[in-house]
Amino acid sequence: MNIGIPKERRPFEYRVGLSPAGVEILSQNGHQVYVEHDAGVGAGFSDQEYEKSGARIAYASDEVFGRSDLLLKVARPLKEELDWLRPGTTLAGLLHLASSRQDKVEVLLQKKITSIAYEQIQLADGSLPVLRPFSQVGGSMAGTIAARLLQNNWGGKGILMGGVPGVPPAEVVIIGAGVVGTYATKTSLGLGAHVTVIDKDINALQRISELYPGIVTMISTRRNIERATAYADVVIGAVLVPAQRSPILLTREMVRAMKQRSVLMDVSIDQGGISETSRPTTHEYPTYVDEGVLHYCVPNMPGIVARTSTHAFVNCAMPYLIEIANRGVEQAIAADPALERAVNTHEGKLVHLTLLADGGNDGLE
Repeated sequence: MNIGIPKERRPFEYRVGLSPAGVEILSQNGHQVYVEHDAGVGAGFSDQEYEKSGARIAYASDEVFGRSDLLLKVARPLKEELDWLRPGTTLAGLLHLASSRQDKVEVLLQKKITSIAYEQIQLADGSLPVLRPFSQVGGSMAGTIAARLLQNNWGGKGILMGGVPGVPPAEVVIIGAGVVGTYATKTSLGLGAHVTVIDKDINALQRISELYPGIVTMISTRRNIERATAYADVVIGAVLVPAQRSPILLTREMVRAMKQRSVLMDVSIDQGGISETSRPTTHEYPTYVDEGVLHYCVPNMPGIVARTSTHAFVNCAMPYLIEIANRGVEQAIAADPALERAVNTHEGKLVHLTLLADGGNDGLE
């Protein structure tokens, strides 16, 4: 099989679809990998490393797209990249099509692209093995970024996350007790914050409470969210519903009732966000103020720790990529229910995907 690794073109996306180690494994299995020139530079991988691993370097931007039977991306394709896709190609990446514009999904359907969303590869127990490392990175980053945003020079209230003797720490409220929420809790506690975690699943709250006995846990209800966000210095949105837009859990009225110059970090923004006031931002301009609250809504947070993110992703994704390459996409999907759940478009039809009526919000362009 011909496998393509293009250079990511979205702003501040430094990750790459496969590391040289991953290329070497696929090459050893008899597949030809084409890597676009300088595709791995952001993650610290040179063209020479890819060539030593068995890849061929492609210098024309559209060459990798044209040669590939299987295209491995990180972020959802841009309009230009969709035009380059050869009909019948298999596309794999962090697609988040539930929050994509409808016209982009239409292109995938018209070209009969088989699109596999890494974030939807789901095991029988409900876990998301390929998304997990990105969630771990994003959750870990959330606490450290929030600590910085609380500083005056970033527009915050001038609060030290952990406080000092005689001065209380920041109040951090995390909505969602999944992987992102767990790692955001770990980092926030490590910085000395007082943490409250909200989730609708009592078992998830039980688990995170046993991991971190010092936290406060609440069942997710409108009343509890209103109460918690009203006293929060930092609110971290960490909710994921696979193949669907994130639910709106924070109304504009709730945000208006938050402390002035408090921080709202919507880590769920790549799936549309959990607040009515959230809109995608970039690493260049990561924040804005709405209703007196400092918002941080960067969809590709792990994109700026590209080497760690790429290595962690490859560790988890390789079994599935080998399966697709060796068996072919049809047989791989038929044989592996976890992969089958990740198919979004196939043979011109939507599969396992709930789209917004208005086509969603595309985020960065």
